[in-house]
Amino acid sequence: MLKIYLARHGQNEDNANGILNGHRDLPLTQIGLTQATEVANKIKDAGLTFDAILSSPLDRAFKTADIIATVNNLPKPKVMDELIERDFGSMTGLEQSRIEALCSPDIIKTDTITYFLSPVGAETFPDLLNRAELLLEKITQQYKDGSILLVTHGDFGKMIYAQYYKLDWKDVLTLFHFGNSELLLLSPDSTAGE
Repeated sequence: MLKIYLARHGQNEDNANGILNGHRDLPLTQIGLTQATEVANKIKDAGLTFDAILSSPLDRAFKTADIIATVNNLPKPKVMDELIERDFGSMTGLEQSRIEALCSPDIIKTDTITYFLSPVGAETFPDLLNRAELLLEKITQQYKDGSILLVTHGDFGKMIYAQYYKLDWKDVLTLFHFGNSELLLLSPDSTAGE
């Protein structure tokens, strides 16, 4: 049985400044480095080990993955391009505070995040679900059992979760907040929300 853990990267400069980053590739802040170290230590304290750590190619995710690997004396992370964050299209580089004004009524609003659904040039959530399905197929062909860690991003991480548990993507957007350096378990013997 394969257990898949999902981690979101630590805070980067765009996160700290309220900027929609998507594929932008700014480094972790000092807070982000601390968050990555904290999640690495939680993994160590829980006695978790991984047969592989796979990371988005973006620096904020790879640096988080590298800190986790170093703290836990695990092999260096491998880049997996499919783990990259959602392409934010025309919203890339804009202030988060402008989402509602620019994208309404095509949004889903939660207590913590306002999600834009289909601005020009952006991947949609159904696009992300399709990418997550292909990613999970590739991973389960390569890894039959054990544990792996995927270090990814907020929007795409939620769609991996939705695809794994066959949940409606709209429900998953409002189900929980996937914060910086949080860790989720995907396992056949666990149910969504555990």
